[in-house]
Amino acid sequence: MFKGLSKEEKSWIMFDWADSAYTMTVLTVVMSMYFAYAAEASGSDNALAYWGFASGFVTLVAGFMAPVLGTLSGYHGKKKFLFNFFTFLGIASTAALAIVPYTMWWLLLIVFVISGIGFNACNKIYDAFLPDVSEKKNMDRVSSLGFGMGYIGGAVGFILSIIVLVLVMMDVLDWPIVRAYQISFAITAVWWLVFSIPMFKNVKQHIGIEQEEKYIRKSFERVWTTLKDIWQDKRIVLFLIAFFLYSDGVGSIIRMAVAFGDDIGIDQIMLLAVLLVVQFVAFPFAILYGKMAEKFGAKNVIYFGIATYCVICMIGLFMNPARGEDFVTVLFWILAILVGTAQGGIQALSRSYFGKIIPKEKSNEYFGIYNIFGRFASIIGTTMFGFVALVTGQPHLGIAVIVVLFVAAAIIFKFVPDDREFSDE
Repeated sequence: MFKGLSKEEKSWIMFDWADSAYTMTVLTVVMSMYFAYAAEASGSDNALAYWGFASGFVTLVAGFMAPVLGTLSGYHGKKKFLFNFFTFLGIASTAALAIVPYTMWWLLLIVFVISGIGFNACNKIYDAFLPDVSEKKNMDRVSSLGFGMGYIGGAVGFILSIIVLVLVMMDVLDWPIVRAYQISFAITAVWWLVFSIPMFKNVKQHIGIEQEEKYIRKSFERVWTTLKDIWQDKRIVLFLIAFFLYSDGVGSIIRMAVAFGDDIGIDQIMLLAVLLVVQFVAFPFAILYGKMAEKFGAKNVIYFGIATYCVICMIGLFMNPARGEDFVTVLFWILAILVGTAQGGIQALSRSYFGKIIPKEKSNEYFGIYNIFGRFASIIGTTMFGFVALVTGQPHLGIAVIVVLFVAAAIIFKFVPDDREFSDE
């Protein structure tokens, strides 16, 4: 898989492997379970509501930080410093989750928010390193390998972090459940740190401008300048609109999948199994998407991913619990596997496509704007899902209606240029 790649490209790819364990353990599964336990043990009636506020706050802060981090990291010598700072912030606060007493749920929440900000910020800067480490002709492959390795790294790191938790839940280990949760956070922090070392050592900033006086203030000013530059480039504007629409659809399906599965009667153990299977399916397909892009172009392969999600939404249309548990369970597995085939590939090629169409010397600033569109995705789709499910009382119709976003994205995406038109500068 890595034949012909430079040391920088390989090191950049490995960071996806490193930090994806945080996504699975802290953002997706274990932290929400631990916080619910901590809130109940503390006798707090409102703590879970604050969990929702905290999760939304992390998303909001990450979205607004993205463009400023983009302009700040555009200065020579600043990108790697900012990346290291926020990565260590995320790792240290993840480790701190293993130390904070579970009875202090409010402190757990604060530490979680800090870890989420560190994770999101370092990932925004990480994306902007793609033009530093790879030429345009190789971006699809490198970006796809990054996502592919991220899925495997996330799954393996997650499995290692929950082994003790599962053994305690099954009464194989006679330990307090709190200790098991805390060990999972410690393992996640160590995993993230160890596999980030190649990125720390080998990846350097090659693209940027010289630092100027009052550069922090001028970084904010450059956000506005970058927005005006983007507005004048029709191809970038059209891509970002289409990207926002289909990313919103992808994100909405991801966010609603577990709740939807639970609602239609899929038990929690099977949901966990589905989550892991999706990760392992996504690995080869993310790489396959990269190889397909080399032959057919990233634009055409992204189209294929959008079409796959249209099929996913249509499967949701038939997942009425009244059809029987076995029938719905089979369809849920089919839906999940199809998500695995398309999720990583469409995200990886979106990142590399954007890296090709933007001015290389302004890649930091442009990726800051790109990350706003990705960060605030899953707003429209989740709202549509909730509204349709509430009005009809049929959650499967909520999944189906998300197809509107993919159809709209496909129409707009038609007018963006074929990435194969771009040559290396």
